[in-house]
Order: sequence, then structure tokens, then C-alpha cells
Amino acid sequence: MTARPHGTDGGPGGPGEPFRDADPGSWPGAGGALLVVGDVVTDVVARHRGPLAPGTDTASVIRTLPGGAGANVACWAAHWGCADVRLLGRVGAESAAWHERELTACGVRPRLVVDPEATTGTVICLVDTGAAAERTFLTDSGASLRLDPGDWSDALLDGVGRLHLSGYLLFSDSGRALVGTASAAARARGVPVSLDPASAGFLVDLGVDRFLSLVEGVDVLLPSRGEACLLTGLPDGAGAAAALSRLVPLVVCKEGADGALVARDGAVLERVPAAPATPLDTTGAGDAFTGAFLAALLAGADAGAAAAEGCLAGARAVERVGGRPPARSDDAVSTTYRAHAG
Repeated sequence: MTARPHGTDGGPGGPGEPFRDADPGSWPGAGGALLVVGDVVTDVVARHRGPLAPGTDTASVIRTLPGGAGANVACWAAHWGCADVRLLGRVGAESAAWHERELTACGVRPRLVVDPEATTGTVICLVDTGAAAERTFLTDSGASLRLDPGDWSDALLDGVGRLHLSGYLLFSDSGRALVGTASAAARARGVPVSLDPASAGFLVDLGVDRFLSLVEGVDVLLPSRGEACLLTGLPDGAGAAAALSRLVPLVVCKEGADGALVARDGAVLERVPAAPATPLDTTGAGDAFTGAFLAALLAGADAGAAAAEGCLAGARAVERVGGRPPARSDDAVSTTYRAHAG
């Protein structure tokens, strides 16, 4: 299954080379680069009003957009002012160039391993255009879950102030191995690690105890309220966040229209209100929160202030279709690894 990189399309010369020529930081007190490791997928967003009509047609507005939780987090972090955001992901050959362009346009420096067998992951997002803009995902993870330790180099951490791992990595054997490898390398360098559980549905399949054992040593956990409740068996977000913070030093529980909770040492320390918004599509709202939160932490903000930035980004995200911020004109350096069967 595993592919190995054999060259590049420009930029740094190989999987072990560090990123170069990064700006020193646009926030006062910027604390190094953000490295995101996670999923890059193609989103097919179908916006419909009212219930789906089984067996016949449901009128919809359909768009194909770049997505993936890891990629979205990286794009929102760059949009929120982090000057050096890097992304390690795996895609299929059929859309590698498109994804690279889209990430670069958002100010991200992508390193995309091209899988020799699997196509890029695809998610069909069914979005009800009613007031809540709720969505349902149909997920084919494709190449995104085939990232493995062979795609990693400790040199990826050169100049990095924080490492963020998409929880989707935990839903494959190779991804779990990569999480262990990357986390150990970060700890050896004193780089804090954050992780977003990513999917309550996949968590059920993985198992709560197994998930909690896999995230041991993570510094920041960013679950949704539903994920936090699932992981603890508790019925409310505050109790769940407090319980999780006995296992992970900092827990930031994303509660959508109710804002966010910041918990440490078994107690909720702050309740951060949501920013006002008129929802159009809630896809990627949690990713926007995470990206802005991490950008603010790297800028020197405390957890409460960073969570407030996350809430503002989440509000901006739900007013857009798709999971990404607006693209920007940028000369960011990027590299696509052309991986072939060995």
C-alpha cells in the first residue's frame, strides 16, 4: 500500500528538507510555524431545502470544492494571520495539482504525497438550507487515510511552533502509526501537539478507550460537544470538557452556536460566547475554529482569547459555502511529492 516519494515539482528538494524562506510572522510575538498533518479531500456540496425525497429527485445546488479537515484547518490558520502554515497530506494523482493550487492560494505551503493506487478522498456534503444549515456527510476517505510513517521526516518540524493532527488519521492503521511517529518527534523537540477528534461516527467504530489511549501525550484536544460527550459518556458539554481535561492538559470544546468551553485540570475555566452569524453552510465551521485558535496561540494569545478568535472564525465560516476561507493572492512556496510504487 505504501508509496515512497521520488522527487518534487519545485520547492524544497525532498521529504527530509525543511521549509525555507518563511516570513517571520505577521502577528506580534509570532511563535514559529504551524504544521498540520491530515486529510485533503474533494467536497461535493449539495445544498437542498427540506427533507430528501427517497426514490426521486430533490432539487439542489451542487458545487465541487476543496476540503478535508486537516486542509481546512491549515487554510483558516493562514487566513487568520499565521504567516507560515504547512500541510502534510496524501492525495490521488487525478486531483493533486488542483489541490496544491487551492492550498497555495489560501497561503498554505502544501507537501502532498501522491498515492500511486488510491484516488483523492471524496466527501459528499448534504446541506439542508433551512435555518440551521445542518449537514450530513457521505465519506470515501481514499488516499487521505493512507498517510504513513514513511511520509514523515523529523525535518518537517524545523521552525515549527505547533503540530496539529487531524483526528481522521486515527481511523486507519497507517494513520495511527504516523500519529505516534509525529507526536514522538514533536515531544522530543518540545513542540506542543493538538488534535481534533474529527468524527463522532468514526469514534464509535474506533472505540472510546482506544481513542483515549492513542491521544495520550497530546497537549490540546479540540472536540465538538458531541464528541466530548461521546468520549466521556456525560450528557453535557461542560461536564465532558472538564472530565477530558483530567486526561489532556487543555481541552477546548466547540459548541457551535453556544460558543466554546476552555477546560484545564478537571474544571471549565472559561465559557466563550459564539460570534453572531447567519448560517449558510456549517461545513468546516469546527475546522475554522481550530485554525484561528491555533493561529492565535502561536501569536501569543492565551487559551480564552484564542477560543474567542476561533468562535469568530467559525461564524465567518458558516456564512460561506464549503469549508475554506476566501483564497488570497500569495507567492507561498509549495511542493508536491510525486510518489510512485517502489
